[in-house]
Amino acid sequence: MSVTVIRNAAWIVAFDAEKGTHTYLKDGDVAFDGDKIVHVGGTYAGQADTEIDGRNRLVSPGLVNIHSHPSSEAMNKGFLDELGSPRLGMSSLYEYMPLFRCDDEGREACVQVTYSELLKSGVTTLVDLSVNWDGWIETFAASGLRGVVSPMYRSARWYTDNGHVVNYEWDEAAGKAAMDDAVKTVEAAAAHPSGRLSGMISPSQIDTCTPDLIAGSFALAQEKGLPFQIHAAQSVVEFNEITRRHGITPLEWLDSLGVLKPGAIIGHGIFLNDYGHVFWPEADDFKLLQDSGAAVAHCPTVFQRRGITMNTVGRYIRGGIPVGIGTDTYPHNMLEELRNALYNSRIVAKNPYDLRTSDIFDAATLGGAKILNRDDIGRLEVGAKADLFLADIKDPQMMPVRDPLRSLIYVAAERAVRDVFVDGRHVVIDGDVPAFDLPAALEKLEAAQRRAETEFAKLDFAGRTHEQASPFVYPQG
Repeated sequence: MSVTVIRNAAWIVAFDAEKGTHTYLKDGDVAFDGDKIVHVGGTYAGQADTEIDGRNRLVSPGLVNIHSHPSSEAMNKGFLDELGSPRLGMSSLYEYMPLFRCDDEGREACVQVTYSELLKSGVTTLVDLSVNWDGWIETFAASGLRGVVSPMYRSARWYTDNGHVVNYEWDEAAGKAAMDDAVKTVEAAAAHPSGRLSGMISPSQIDTCTPDLIAGSFALAQEKGLPFQIHAAQSVVEFNEITRRHGITPLEWLDSLGVLKPGAIIGHGIFLNDYGHVFWPEADDFKLLQDSGAAVAHCPTVFQRRGITMNTVGRYIRGGIPVGIGTDTYPHNMLEELRNALYNSRIVAKNPYDLRTSDIFDAATLGGAKILNRDDIGRLEVGAKADLFLADIKDPQMMPVRDPLRSLIYVAAERAVRDVFVDGRHVVIDGDVPAFDLPAALEKLEAAQRRAETEFAKLDFAGRTHEQASPFVYPQG
């Protein structure tokens, strides 16, 4: 093993085991031996093979991102920023996203761009919810991230042929076959020699999966000791579809299937029966969620784009609901995601005290770790994994530094992050991700986006071009 010491760090976000949360330490050392932290705070007097000057650095535990779609979302930049379906609850899920696709040629570049952006914003653990693709495990391992491979599968695809009704094309056998393939991928990830990859069982969406597929998936996850995640309560369309089919809310339906329990993660969990966009007074989804022990993956950016946000993040956390944070969409910037969660929650509550910075930082570190059944990540503590990042407190966006996490989250974000370590490996070095040729990946992603534009009109029910569906900010001369 090789000992690395960050010497005289200006600020350390250390774990206080007695209080069960983080605390600030100043002017101290952080040391790790191989993949384990061996010292936090004060002076490290042992042998050091590598020393890093920490005098102008904030040392923080790495962020735990529990919901992301790296194989597709990065390519939507510039297309979905101002787009929603007025006749489908302002979601872009049903009318537009199935039509703007990253092809096989561009997928690896899309993933490399996303992994790089996430690392640069301090993410050290990532749940990657993608459809199976060739080369996924190798690319994930090469990134240096601690990765949770979560292949999505479903029994039906959704589509609209008129812009106001969502249809479902069912193929139950295909859904079961895709689940079997997903399990093989999860097993291959767990067996990877890097030791940094694990798996999650992830049927895609509550409205595209049969009851048997959902219940069977959860049972399998419980049997194998794996987390389980499904998109649910994520749109007006889905809420209305589930109540139409079953006469109960999406969360009530999951509960009836025996799935709304500890070990389950609800992707988004926004559209409860008391949400303003729906009308279903004879239920109490919030209490149901509180009592269930199931967790929620909160991804504010993708929803605020559509004029939607949770009611409220502060309410969920105060209610004892386990909440983790994810970057469902571009920009894949975890620190900006924390900022958006804070501001949106306060706006809805009309109260700046509804959600505090400590609440959301805990959710992005300790909370995400606990949801993934880990007690060795998301914290700087002796014996924990050496997953951490260093931010430059002399970066202009960080100064003046009265409180470093406030400066980082509310202002500087990824611009101040200089170095990231995962399992003790240096995976971001002075702002660069050595695992990938990011400029080359961006060029390939650009080319994939141009190809997707060409294909758009062939897929659209109305025959629109991409410019007609999502006009440019100003006309092109």
